[in-house]
Amino acid sequence: MAERGRDFADKLNHLFAVTKSPEGEEYSNDFAADSITAAGTKISGTYVWQLRKRKRDNPTIKHVEGLAKFFGVPFNYFFDDDVTDRVDQQLRELAAEQQRLKANAGDQEAQRIAMRAGELTPDRRQLVMDLLDVVYRDQQAARERGER
Repeated sequence: MAERGRDFADKLNHLFAVTKSPEGEEYSNDFAADSITAAGTKISGTYVWQLRKRKRDNPTIKHVEGLAKFFGVPFNYFFDDDVTDRVDQQLRELAAEQQRLKANAGDQEAQRIAMRAGELTPDRRQLVMDLLDVVYRDQQAARERGER
């Protein structure tokens, strides 16, 4: 369960910390502001910084909507602790899945399998998936029995 009673700045800073660019970096205030502005809500990087540093604490509804849309969270993420907790849990699960996928993407053998499967017809791809499901279940059963 997340910490209750976090203020707007805490929640905004948390979103910056857990939402990463495709390169795995934290978004800058200017990048977020430019993206929000490009989507139709004018906002500056300085204003985002002020919100994060509690120099400004009463953003307009449009700014909150823009920030929520940028981070892919519901508007009420910033105001309802139950929503915040639920979204933060989803973000943790997403981050874990992204880490798992990143680890698997580094496996060259798995990449070769995926590339070859991509060249198959849909029917043949389904056959491969069915076979992988059987092999995966067999591996899981072996692990449960203590085998490798």
